[in-house]
Amino acid sequence: MVSDGETPQLSLPFTSAPIPSSLESELAVTGNGTEISDFLLYLCSDAMLTRRGGPELFSSASFCAALLLLHVAVVLPGVVSSQSLKNSNLTATSPWLTLSGATPLVIAKGGFSGLFPDSSSFSYKFSYVAGSPDTISWCDVRLTKDGKGICLPDIVLDNCTNIKLVYPEGKMNYMVNGVPTSGWFSVDYDIQNLSQVSLAQAILSRSNKFDASLFPIVTVEDLVAQVKPAKIWLNIQHDIFYRQLNLDMRSYLLYLSKHDIPSFVSSPEIGFLNSIVGRFRKSKTKLIFHFLGEDTIEPSTNVTYGSLLKNLTFVKTFASGILIPKYYIWPVTSSGYLESYTSVVMDAHREGLEVFASEFANDALFSYNYSYDPLAEVLSFIDNGIFSVDGVVTDFPITASEAIGCYSHINMSNSDRGKPLIISHNGASGVYPDCTDLSYQQAVTDGADYIDCPVQVTKDGILICMSSINLMEVTTVTTSSFSSLSSVIPEIHDGPGIFTFNLTWEEIHKNLKPAISNPEIQYRIYRNPLYKNAGNFMRLGDFLAFGKDKDLSGILISIENAAFLAEKLGYSVTDGVMRALQDSGYSNQTGQEVMILSKNSSVLIKFRQQTKYELVYMVDESIGDMVNSSIMDIKQFAHMIAISKQSIYPISQQFITGQTKLVQKLQSAGFAVYVYLFRNEFVSQPWDFLSDPTTEINMYVQGAGVDGIITEYPGTAAAYRRNTCSKLGDQAPSYMSPVPVGGLLQIMDPQALPPTLAPLPSLRAADVVEPPLPAVSPKPSSFGTGEESALPPSQPSYGRHLVASIFLTMVTLCGSLLV
Repeated sequence: MVSDGETPQLSLPFTSAPIPSSLESELAVTGNGTEISDFLLYLCSDAMLTRRGGPELFSSASFCAALLLLHVAVVLPGVVSSQSLKNSNLTATSPWLTLSGATPLVIAKGGFSGLFPDSSSFSYKFSYVAGSPDTISWCDVRLTKDGKGICLPDIVLDNCTNIKLVYPEGKMNYMVNGVPTSGWFSVDYDIQNLSQVSLAQAILSRSNKFDASLFPIVTVEDLVAQVKPAKIWLNIQHDIFYRQLNLDMRSYLLYLSKHDIPSFVSSPEIGFLNSIVGRFRKSKTKLIFHFLGEDTIEPSTNVTYGSLLKNLTFVKTFASGILIPKYYIWPVTSSGYLESYTSVVMDAHREGLEVFASEFANDALFSYNYSYDPLAEVLSFIDNGIFSVDGVVTDFPITASEAIGCYSHINMSNSDRGKPLIISHNGASGVYPDCTDLSYQQAVTDGADYIDCPVQVTKDGILICMSSINLMEVTTVTTSSFSSLSSVIPEIHDGPGIFTFNLTWEEIHKNLKPAISNPEIQYRIYRNPLYKNAGNFMRLGDFLAFGKDKDLSGILISIENAAFLAEKLGYSVTDGVMRALQDSGYSNQTGQEVMILSKNSSVLIKFRQQTKYELVYMVDESIGDMVNSSIMDIKQFAHMIAISKQSIYPISQQFITGQTKLVQKLQSAGFAVYVYLFRNEFVSQPWDFLSDPTTEINMYVQGAGVDGIITEYPGTAAAYRRNTCSKLGDQAPSYMSPVPVGGLLQIMDPQALPPTLAPLPSLRAADVVEPPLPAVSPKPSSFGTGEESALPPSQPSYGRHLVASIFLTMVTLCGSLLV
């Protein structure tokens, strides 16, 4: 168990944040082959989805075209079933630690409910378009007034449908397993009444754009006929509730079984499972006992599920497997960190019970140990060297399909770098505070090719690695004795700041702590809070010494505000960087490359004139094109160009609207193209990437063909580069193909489409050309050592009444005169 004060020592496969050291001697990775998937094109059957009482939502042709646009890869020749291929490769000793040695199953809860309304026919169909063809379709069965079985995620229809609008007077009160419950219930309506009701996205943090499509409620029979799923999993809850209303779930299930419909039936009610076990004992249908919360009482026995978990021998009398929330296996502390795994999977396997884990969702706030990478979370349940669950129930089946098909049993010692080039952004800043020794060490451990140092200058002229010139953004300066040194300098920062040149290195090093970046704090998404102030600041010299003996392709130094520092403070940051590289031996060594990155052409021109380093021009705005003259100008001083993600795939309201030709144009001109900035947090990604950072990386690498990525989570990028499907080409499974550009807009109701945005601007020569860096006046010999000659301290800001840049200039001039 890991307490809030402990420092865990180990990382799970493909994770960055530390995990409990109790696994240090147990986690192992073994080699395994790849899988190839097969998906027969059936989706255009039953393509006429109709609006309630209105015209067709889609014509057959347009609906099929949208589906084909969503995934062209499904018709590639030579694609075979991922499940059958994996199982055909099983040797006497299977690489999978499941009960039977078979590949873990992917169960799509309500289809692809992470994006579309849960249990809609389109959600089910999309789970096969975006995931594996072996995916199992999960249906939460509810009974209607006339005894029909429908698929709905909740017994109360309020949030998952628009029933409140259709039947505003239909609110009722019932006792459900002893709990008073209010709302709209399926038992008060027959199937004809419910045909007037459409499904809605029940999770508020997800897009509601597809609610406008008015997807109808589907029966279990509709699911079979319209979707033709590989297999169906029926989850049946509240049998006691239905029986109180003279509705018979058992009879309905037995009717379905005559048609070989369910492959799996799960229920949290022992009484219900006992009532059907005799009828299903010799059938192919597997009965699964569904565990709810540990303290929740099972209604048939009046015993908690936590207590029942201790008697798996009893469970084996009426079930062939168990379905448990994922925290039963990997408990999570109240502060959001993993504890040691439990023995539940091994215990169940010893009893001959399969184990299925539930509650996987890419947009949920799961343990910090996974660094917001949902694929890493799935891997910890299926490929940890100790145990494997037999299947996962997920709202995002693409991620589980990727984990099982392409990321399991990988040789972690494989050092083949290949594409894309991985460049850290302030080190592994998604895991530890920016530009600290911990952040850089994590980036190296995670497999970055280049680690980066954004250089800033201190009051005593020391170059340091700091992600912002404003210490208020990246340190604890506001709670220190230097908090009164705030000023406004519009040339370098919007709003007040306490700047690196206001404090000496000694003052920063001894009095301040790093502060981890939280770019998505508006969504209350925080990074690694136990380590939010961990690590040590690094001088540029420390950084260069650190990187020299590491397994890296090179280092990258980014330079900003060079003109301001030269003109206002009399310091040449470019000369300082060149001297540091010379002193550390980087100018002579050939083992590692040095990249210099800047958004200022004047900086790169000076390096081009005086050094042989690789130069990267960063375009710091989203653009749709570059005119030829600007490209020719950039060729005079840069070898690579870094552009934003939106410069490749523009978005509107987080939906991709198209693709520019910028990457191909720049590569044709001889540039390597790097794209920034990649983050794992799902809110940083367009909906098209399915809340999956791996899908996003794949889109830019396979879809756009970029040469490198700049990321705050290099571990996720390195895992992507190691995946066993990356070299399969046209034979890669469909879930590893780039998502269709603008595909989601093609299937969205026109009334729900996001606004059409104006075209992104083109970069022109005038945007690139800059005057040379200002000449630097000789610095005082006592630069930064005394009050008169130090880099100018800031003064308290009084809003618009303070023009700090003028004040700083005057102090600098006075200091020069006094020496």
